[in-house]
Amino acid sequence: MSVILQASKRNTGSRGKLSSLRKQGKLPAVVYGYNMESMPIVLDYTETAKAVQKYGRTSVFQIDVEGKRVNAVLNEVQRCALKGHVKHVDFLSINMSQELEVDVPVVAVGEAIGVNEGGILTQPVRLLKIKVKPAEIPDHIEVDVSGLAIGDSFNVRDLNIQYEVLSADEDTLFTVTPPGVASDDTAGQGDDENQDIKATEAPESEN
Repeated sequence: MSVILQASKRNTGSRGKLSSLRKQGKLPAVVYGYNMESMPIVLDYTETAKAVQKYGRTSVFQIDVEGKRVNAVLNEVQRCALKGHVKHVDFLSINMSQELEVDVPVVAVGEAIGVNEGGILTQPVRLLKIKVKPAEIPDHIEVDVSGLAIGDSFNVRDLNIQYEVLSADEDTLFTVTPPGVASDDTAGQGDDENQDIKATEAPESEN
């Protein structure tokens, strides 16, 4: 199913012009890549946010720029360093017949044995880089963690999936730590959430 986002061309301008667009509920963006030059565009913020939330940031979007449609994926989300509000997004135009490298969220399924024993399931790496054709990009990759005891880990090398994996074999996706042992279970989370665009979140306006 195609996810269509309506867009208009925009002239590059000052920060004041971009701020004015954001105050109007618009989202400044740019689309570039396959078979096209870089094109500054503007989208409706709420429409774009709802589409990304509903279909996922790994989806292929059809950017309709004044009647001309471009297949593209969300490539980068730029945020205000202080407040975290979305300021700008980049879309990468793609060739639907060629494979591309994408980062896909990894999610745990099942309840680890070690958790029932009092351990804590942590996820050091939350994104897996794979190479795949655009139409075959998964929403996420599931990992069955039910067999993990305290001290066990599940690494990239342990995956058995149909996709070509580009992430390092030694990267740890999940591990069960003993109770009371401090661990960084948010490592890698920032990159994942940075790509989200919340429909309830107002675009940042610069003063």
